[in-house]
Amino acid sequence: MGESNKAVVRRFNQQVIVAGDRAAFEALVALDFINHSAPPGAPRDRESLWHTFDALLRPAFSSLQVEIEEQVAEGDRVATRKIITGVHTGALMGVAATGLPVRIQVMDIVQIVEGQYLAHWGMNSLAAVVAQLREASQRA
Repeated sequence: MGESNKAVVRRFNQQVIVAGDRAAFEALVALDFINHSAPPGAPRDRESLWHTFDALLRPAFSSLQVEIEEQVAEGDRVATRKIITGVHTGALMGVAATGLPVRIQVMDIVQIVEGQYLAHWGMNSLAAVVAQLREASQRA
């Protein structure tokens, strides 16, 4: 089960985050998915997860890539340490494109049930990246 759950996470990262494949998202994310890492007051459902990648990251970053550095599986959970990279070529959270390379560090845990994401917990460095981009755009 551990290796097959790791494969689900790898598939999600490549097909959903990088490629923006909505059919893969539909296949890999349960209808009752919950994102336990959503900011207070923000939606925690399946569509808000899609929105994170489809409306936030992919439009802001060209050459988007995900490099999985480490995965550990236990029971129905997979912990992944990864790096999301790209070039800031579109607006991101109020910051106009800077053309700078970005590197977002991510640690997440996903609960996989019957081959689908059921729940997510995670931390990432996106806020720090946005602050750096904002500072760079103000200097320009």
